[in-house]
Amino acid sequence: MLTDYLSYAEAQTQVSSNALWELFDGNRERLNIAHECVDRHATTNQPAILIAYADGRDERLSFKDLSRLSSQFAHYLKSRGVGPGDRVAVMLEPSPAFYVGVFGAIKLGAVAVPLFTLFGPDGFRLRVGDCKPRVLLTTSEKSSLAQGFDLQVVLTDENFFEELSHYPESFVPNTSANDLAVLQYTSGTTRELPEAVHHPHRAIVTLMLAALYGTGIRPGDRFFCPSSPAWGHGLWHGTFAPLTLGVQTGAYSGRFSAERLLKALQDFEITNLSAAATHYRMMRLSGVADQYHYALEKLSYTGEPIDSETLAFIDATFKRPVCSMYGTTEIGVILVNYPGAPDFKVKPGSLGKPIPNVRVEVQNADGKPTPPNKKGELKVWREGKWIPTKDLGWIDDDGYFYHAGRADDVIISAGWTISAVEVEDAILKHPDVREAAVVGVPDPVRGQVIKAFVVSGRRGGDEFVTEIQDCVRLGLSQHEYPRQIEFVDELPKSAAGKINRKLLRDRIAAASVQ
Repeated sequence: MLTDYLSYAEAQTQVSSNALWELFDGNRERLNIAHECVDRHATTNQPAILIAYADGRDERLSFKDLSRLSSQFAHYLKSRGVGPGDRVAVMLEPSPAFYVGVFGAIKLGAVAVPLFTLFGPDGFRLRVGDCKPRVLLTTSEKSSLAQGFDLQVVLTDENFFEELSHYPESFVPNTSANDLAVLQYTSGTTRELPEAVHHPHRAIVTLMLAALYGTGIRPGDRFFCPSSPAWGHGLWHGTFAPLTLGVQTGAYSGRFSAERLLKALQDFEITNLSAAATHYRMMRLSGVADQYHYALEKLSYTGEPIDSETLAFIDATFKRPVCSMYGTTEIGVILVNYPGAPDFKVKPGSLGKPIPNVRVEVQNADGKPTPPNKKGELKVWREGKWIPTKDLGWIDDDGYFYHAGRADDVIISAGWTISAVEVEDAILKHPDVREAAVVGVPDPVRGQVIKAFVVSGRRGGDEFVTEIQDCVRLGLSQHEYPRQIEFVDELPKSAAGKINRKLLRDRIAAASVQ
């Protein structure tokens, strides 16, 4: 089994399509995600889900209970006229009802549509209007969002599980590997309605490549992922991947608190943590990480690069290197750092190397590979052609990939090409800066100049501005410092926690025409 191989060298020689399928009960014709993640592990009361609530509560849900309850929910949906292919929207924080809803819908052959609980009326309207679910599983607080839509609203109140108890405790799935299982909206900002990504049941097979070598998940791990399961990282890497291997997984529910997460890592004795870069940054800024004890052996992150100050914090606090896991919702994970592999050197700030059997290149504008240390666009080979990621990157002399920002985050000032990510990293080295975002703004002489938005507990002023500019001049070069600095209370972020530079650029553009 692939789970027996831990080294980078073994990953390059042992991975094959057949070897991946050996991890599953299903085959290329018949497969069901709910069976693979839940039912086949339900012979004991082994924990499946550990939930750390923001209010301090902990809750555990076993494979056995999750199998029973999701089967009952599948029967419940069927009794309400829901059938294979129908959409079932689930708008809940991580909770037993969330997992029962998602796996019950998938078990039935319906399509689970996780929706972020912080969506307002417009965000909800766009997504529900697009996917047209038959059922919405949510709380009474959120149910008003469904007014005006032709769907059944199922409330997860105190009567929800009582009503399920009247239905049979087992349900045998009957789905094709190619049947649609999950419909997921990205957190992108380039369209009014973010694109919906359609995932068939067989997507879980490909997922295991990223799970085995991106998070390093293996049987026996105690896993935790604080990312919301409404998004790709929290659902696929935080939920489906560990459960497929029978590994218990932890989730965070409610308003995020770095200290609450740190306590959960201690209390659950977590050995494998996969989080967003923002989570690690917030743990550093909490100032209380040294008050807890950790059993962590493997660390991974995704979403955006981690600044050097946070990397130093992780090394000092957890005594383990944190491993980048790079990909997008559309193309999946393609670059990893092989957590737990004894023969793989983790280079700070690197995206790592391609997962087994995947080709990735950095290409110039002509579509040709760039030489080492030369920036270009990251592309992945799929179905006989190169697919652009819309991200910039470069490769070092040892074949490690590095991120250089989104293609639209490049700033060209007086002929110089400048990376927003690199300037942000330099700004974050100032001890009084909590967060920073950099964009290019129009300038009649230079074409563009760098503007930085800075979050700090210190009052902004000329002296502070000069200190930040000097910090960048010394760390990068004389021409890469931010000529404009605005101090703000917070930075706009996508629902997945990424800094939304596009929104900052849009605000600047709107202000310029007023």
